[in-house]
Parts: sequence; C-alpha cells; structure tokens
Amino acid sequence: MIKNITSTIKYIGVDDVTLDMFESQYIIPNGISYNSYLIIDEKVAIMDTVDRRMSDEWWANLEEALEDRTPDYLIVHHMEPDHAGNIAKAMAKYPNMQVVASTKAIAMMPQFFEGVDFAGRTIAVNEYEKLSLGTHTLQFLMAPMVHWPEVMVTYDHADKVAFTADGFGKFGALSHEEDWACEARRYYFNICGKYGISVQALLKKLVALDVKHICPLHGPILSDNLNYYIGLYNTWSRYEVETEGVFIAYASIHGGTKATALKLAEILKEKGAKKVAITDLSRDDMAEAVEDAFRYGRLIVAASSYDGDVFPPMYDFLHHLKLKAYQKRRVGIIENGSWAPSAGRVMKEMLGKMKEVEIAEPMVTIHSTMKQTDIPALETLADAILK
Repeated sequence: MIKNITSTIKYIGVDDVTLDMFESQYIIPNGISYNSYLIIDEKVAIMDTVDRRMSDEWWANLEEALEDRTPDYLIVHHMEPDHAGNIAKAMAKYPNMQVVASTKAIAMMPQFFEGVDFAGRTIAVNEYEKLSLGTHTLQFLMAPMVHWPEVMVTYDHADKVAFTADGFGKFGALSHEEDWACEARRYYFNICGKYGISVQALLKKLVALDVKHICPLHGPILSDNLNYYIGLYNTWSRYEVETEGVFIAYASIHGGTKATALKLAEILKEKGAKKVAITDLSRDDMAEAVEDAFRYGRLIVAASSYDGDVFPPMYDFLHHLKLKAYQKRRVGIIENGSWAPSAGRVMKEMLGKMKEVEIAEPMVTIHSTMKQTDIPALETLADAILK
C-alpha cells in the first residue's frame, strides 16, 4: 500500500495480518503494520525497512514509489528486526546508499547481519544534527530507551513531520479500522511502559517543534488533533490515572476466588465507583490486564493460595507490572486458602517492591468459598479502596 503523506513523502509500509503474536507474547487479533516511508527530494531517503516476513510486499512498494530514482540514504530509527529486517538486502541492492543511524544503532548492526561489511557505508548522527536532502532538512533527536537504547527520532523541517520510531505506535493492521487509544494504550504499556522517563524526555523535544504529522513505525499516521495523542502519552508516561475507576484482577482455581471478586465488583458499583473493570487472569489477555492496571487509579488483586505461594497467573501478572514500572496506585488484596492462606503475603511482598503503591486495608482472607460472614470485610475494603 502506497499513500501520499505530503507531496514528497510517501508511506510504503505493509500490513501483516497472519502473525498471531507480536514479539511472541502479545496477541494481535487485528494484525500489525510495519511502517516505512520514502522522501523524494534532490536526494532520496528511505525511512526504515520492514520485517523480513513481509519483504516481498515492501520491496514492491519501494520500487513503485521510487519511480526509477535511487535511494541515497536509509534512515534507521530502531534496530528491532520488525523494522530493520531488510537493511542488508537494501545495502546490497543500492551499493552507493548510506545508512544513517545513531552511533549505538550502527554498533548493533553486525549483531543482526553476519558477514555484512558496514565499513564506509554508515553515517553516525548525534543529537540535533541535520542532514539536507535538498528542500527537506532532517534533524535527528536521540530517544534512548524508547524502547531500546539506540532509538532516534527524525524531524523533517520542510513538511513538519516527526518520524517517531515505536513512539505513538499501536497494534492492528492499517486495513483494520478501530479506535486508536485502546490498542495504542495496550501497545504503550506493554512495549514502552517501563520507560516513562525516557518518553517524557522525547515529548519535551517534540512539543518544542512545529509538528503537523506523526509517523510511527506501527499504526496509523497521526495528522489531526495531535494534542489528543500527545496528551495521552503525557499521562501514560507520567504514570498518571487516565480513567477514574477500579480494576479487579483475579486468579481463581475452582471458582471461589472468582465469586468473591464478582461480589466485590457489585459492592463497588453500589458504593458509587465510576467504573469497575474485571479480568480473569487465567483466561484473559495478560497484555490487556497490564494495560488496565495502568489505566485505572485503583487495583484489586484476588488470588488463590498455591503450594505455599500464590496461584501462578497472579504471580505472572504482578511480575509483569513490576517489569513495566507499575506505580502511584492504591491496591487492595483478597486471598483465598483452604488450610494455610499464603497468597496475600506473596502479593503484598511483590507489590511492596513497586514505587508509591499504597496497600489498602484490610486484606481480606477467604477460606475456600465466600460466606455471608465475609461480606462486611469486603464492604470495608471497598470503602478503603474508594476513599
């Protein structure tokens, strides 16, 4: 698919609708796009390649868009294989083309392409350095740890376009129309969520520029209402609450813990919670659970005890939150145990290692199944989580 972004910048990326899991862990029911762009000027620049899975489609787009021109530069913003998969092939096909990237990216390239001679074929660029294509002047902004250390962003002064690497990306093929925020949020917290400080540093650079179009490496080109997208990124990267409400994540073995979680959701709604979202960690998408934990200001974790520890789906969830720098939230705990409840202790220890996480009291303990005598404790926990 070739699309004109401006009169001289073309989209030449491809959709991948057959891949089942992104990075072998994130379910992508609507596929993914690998975005690549072409700037036609006195000199021609390719802005990233695509995953080798979709090489044939990308090469067809590139050759059609070039219209017999030869690329002078390949700008590499990120070395992850879904964007850098065709670097070596492009170098072989265009022997006079120079590869432009950060110093760290250039050092990383031989790790991905054995036997390729990069000597004399690369240009290392530094913060705010510029490259003229003629009418277009490209300026490079270093964006380390958004979400790899070699990442950079390019700003085109002529058409006021920011090529933002994985920043502002989302799951979903471009051929599938859907709300941007839902899959962009799931993408952000699972891919970039740990690196809020780095994203904040990049946002400060971007808002100082006159940006009219944001061209990420995944998802649609953003050209309207950019303040909306930047505002969400500002909220997410500051670990602030996006939606007032309570998220309940439960891990139940035989259904007793599930029944307790559902009862608490009912109590919370009766007490006026603006929104109550709930997920079954044993069955629902883990990436979506992580997303919702960051989205809402309150979290309830409910889990069965298991082998003197906590039921593994809950352990996995909390481990994911720790990896993604979960913070600044109030959390309530429900444990279930038939003879020696241990889940609460483990969950509290794991949450205690996260930044500015407040544990709401009381921790509620259920013995096998919820009983009427357990309701007052759930009522008290609901009050504590909503205060």
